[in-house]
Amino acid sequence: MKRGERPRVPHLIGIVGGSASGKTTFIKDLASRFSSNQLCVISQDHYYHPLPMQARDERGEVNFDLPSALDRQRCLADLLSLIKGQAVTIREYTFNRPDADPAEHTLEPAPVIIMEGLFVFHYKEIADLLDLRIFIDAPQDLMLARRIERDYRERGYPEDVVRYQWDHHVAPAYKAYLEPYRDSSDLIVTNIHGFERAMEVITSHIQNILSWKTVSA
Repeated sequence: MKRGERPRVPHLIGIVGGSASGKTTFIKDLASRFSSNQLCVISQDHYYHPLPMQARDERGEVNFDLPSALDRQRCLADLLSLIKGQAVTIREYTFNRPDADPAEHTLEPAPVIIMEGLFVFHYKEIADLLDLRIFIDAPQDLMLARRIERDYRERGYPEDVVRYQWDHHVAPAYKAYLEPYRDSSDLIVTNIHGFERAMEVITSHIQNILSWKTVSA
């Protein structure tokens, strides 16, 4: 945004980050600071193709860390609807819980829209719409340690399964589809011991956007 220029409404923020970088925690904290009529968060996690359509590696394991794993056309369509001021309904993706009944959520348009996910910057048709790009990062060994602990605690995955996914899916995807966009991001948040200062900066930025009156009809 140029000096003196009014921010576009809605203002689009893209947030990406490697697995266990702290992206989800960061976004939840950020969203809690605003009301739903101020900020809308749309996650690419809800746009994965059904399991039978997912690619499998040489061992037959599903690889969710490929750009083809998501329905990028539906993801873009829902984002465009929100930009136009139209609500959208999404169904949660249940990953390794095939018997779960996925919940439905209605996303309401807002002056600030955050789209988060692995491929927000890699999907050019989405990246070109963004006003601000935020990259959540952490050292690879720290992200792996966090993922091992999280996947055991939340999903019951043993360490050898997590390490296999990391070595064959997660780390290659990071190198191919996230890291190339790191240095061209507008803000890099390195989450080693926390992200409080970065959170204050981004919160202030959104508050500034919200302080502008909606563009006249």
